[in-house]
Amino acid sequence: MELLILTRLAIACVTAVFGNAFSKWFLNTKVGGWFQRKVNSLMEFLANRYNIELAKKEAKWRADYPMLAKRIDNIEAKLEGYDEWKKVLDE
Repeated sequence: MELLILTRLAIACVTAVFGNAFSKWFLNTKVGGWFQRKVNSLMEFLANRYNIELAKKEAKWRADYPMLAKRIDNIEAKLEGYDEWKKVLDE
């Protein structure tokens, strides 16, 4: 059993080393540069279309400041009904 684990660990390490070497070589070729530009443009398109970066930043901020996020959520919940109250007060 231990030999199987060590064998798989060795295979994973060798694969990682050769994969890293291949990717560094490939990105220095013209085709690799073209491929990387296409992948970057696709990722930028998806980030802009689905607003991914902002969602990640907001999730990280909420995780870092949970009490402040809860306060802001409460204030926003109160403000959602503000338009209805404003109509009543203006009458």
